[in-house]
Amino acid sequence: MLDLHRLKALHAVSVYGSVGAAAEALMVTPSAISQQLAKLERETGSTLLERNGRGVKLTDAAGLLAEHAERILALVETAEADFEALRGTVVGRLQIAAFPTAARGVMPHALGELKRRHPELDLMMYEREPERQVREVARGELDLAIVQDWQNRPMAVPEGLSRAPLFEDPADVVLAADHPLAGRPEIDLAELTGERWIGSSPGTLCHDWLVLTLRRASLEPDFSCIADEYPTQVALVGAGHGCALIPRLGRGGLPPDVRAVPLKPRPTRHIFAVWRTDAARRPAIRAAVEVLRKMTPPPGLTAAVGPGQ
Repeated sequence: MLDLHRLKALHAVSVYGSVGAAAEALMVTPSAISQQLAKLERETGSTLLERNGRGVKLTDAAGLLAEHAERILALVETAEADFEALRGTVVGRLQIAAFPTAARGVMPHALGELKRRHPELDLMMYEREPERQVREVARGELDLAIVQDWQNRPMAVPEGLSRAPLFEDPADVVLAADHPLAGRPEIDLAELTGERWIGSSPGTLCHDWLVLTLRRASLEPDFSCIADEYPTQVALVGAGHGCALIPRLGRGGLPPDVRAVPLKPRPTRHIFAVWRTDAARRPAIRAAVEVLRKMTPPPGLTAAVGPGQ
């Protein structure tokens, strides 16, 4: 009889490519993964891992078993979803992730409301970047993700996932209070020709979006500072090191030496929830999406319209 936990360990190594990465994904130690695989080798009478330089690789037998494990784990998830749907009660463990500003600005209230409505629900929240969240939902490591995409940089959602819009989050240009344009009711991005910029680390979604947005306004980005936290970017703007383009959800309160000025046209990102379509029968998934969609958007943001997909 093959043990489900051992099959899950083997599947994780197959997906992530190493024992260490599999352990991180399953939130266990590498030694725990190794022990599960050693027991699985004894159960099957087959060698499952081979040395490959400093790492390991799956043998042909392990690859075959990992393919079966993927199907078995999918069937188990479907069975659990069907059973929960039959009971009709919002129970069980629900793993939710959100990108950093949503984790701070949305999730505390959402988690509290879910717990108030459904006290038997076991909630676990993670802070994740959007691309990672989508991958982990698709692989079944997360149940629900709160992600974002920008009007000029939409995020691809793989087949097998469903989504529902939550709210829209516009971005403003943040300037030092003594900047010549700081008192305007709105400005065109092209008016910031020659300015230096404060942005996120290269390779991140926020950095790529800022570069794309500036170049579409015929501005070549000239960075003076790189900082991933929006409050840090605001502080750098106030100290006179440049300007920044910051969404309202991530901005928080502004100090007296900083002004936020709306742009024309206004760049906007869409915030939405993503879950596996096959898991949509779970009452817990439906309850979480309902709470998120009915939440009042944070100040300065607008509710999204349109059905889930």
